[in-house]
Amino acid sequence: MTSLRTLGPSDLEVFPLALGGNVFGWTADEAQSFAVLDAYTAAGGNFVDTADVYSAWVPGNKGGESETVIGNWLAARGRRSDVVIATKVGAHPDYKGLSANTIKSGAEESLRRLRTDYIDLYYTHFDDPAVPVEEIITALDELVTAGKVRAIAASNLTAERLQESLDFSDREGLAKYVALQPHYNLVSRDSYEGRLQEVASRSGLAAVPYYALASGFLTGKYRPGARVDSARAEGAGKHLETERGVKVLAALDEIAAARGAEVATVALAWLAAQPTVAAPIASARTVEQLPALLAVADLELTEAEVSALTAASA
Repeated sequence: MTSLRTLGPSDLEVFPLALGGNVFGWTADEAQSFAVLDAYTAAGGNFVDTADVYSAWVPGNKGGESETVIGNWLAARGRRSDVVIATKVGAHPDYKGLSANTIKSGAEESLRRLRTDYIDLYYTHFDDPAVPVEEIITALDELVTAGKVRAIAASNLTAERLQESLDFSDREGLAKYVALQPHYNLVSRDSYEGRLQEVASRSGLAAVPYYALASGFLTGKYRPGARVDSARAEGAGKHLETERGVKVLAALDEIAAARGAEVATVALAWLAAQPTVAAPIASARTVEQLPALLAVADLELTEAEVSALTAASA
């Protein structure tokens, strides 16, 4: 039985791999999504990540498709109390930005689609510099006080705004961010390592990195000359053109072969070994893609392996 990790200073306990819900209602239809959710939870997984905007970028979609699929699954399976649901506000076409009104009305819409009366972890999706942190935190605190949200978190935030938010929460005794969702993986380290990681570490925040597999590049299926049938192939393939990408793949191949593990598992295990990281996020379109992701729960890299990957991705 995989041991769960506590999410920062909250009382939320999560599996060490968060299942990304961005594909639900996009590249995975409802039946495929249910199959993936069933297989993930059957393996002990309990942490599902989505957002109100998923997947508004698809022609014909309005946003909220992923939450709707998850809500239907929760209702069909009666699983609400044993799954930690994380969603986000601020990027939905009808609920853009982080004014108090947008946060609160966006939350109501998410609750309706998720068919639940509370959200376990509620993220601000992108910072809205036009809104003072005082207004954002106060609105989030009202949701917590009302029992509609259990814990709050932030994504795509600068170190300065994060610190300002934490200081305001402390000063006023209001709900405080417990987690951070940064863009962070073996080929994208610069936006998290440094100031942001320092603030998170100092305040005991948990990091839940997105793009943990660099849009699929770190699964190892992208190789020179290989054609990959994926909606994200273009974004992932560009890493093959960088020295960092080539070096990282070589180091991952070596460790994966030595450990009898999948390349994706090793890439996630490197992230899981980083300071502050509680659970990387990875999504699966099909049940077949899940085992390599779930295996991160049982793969602990040695210090030498972590160092070799860190050096390759420098």
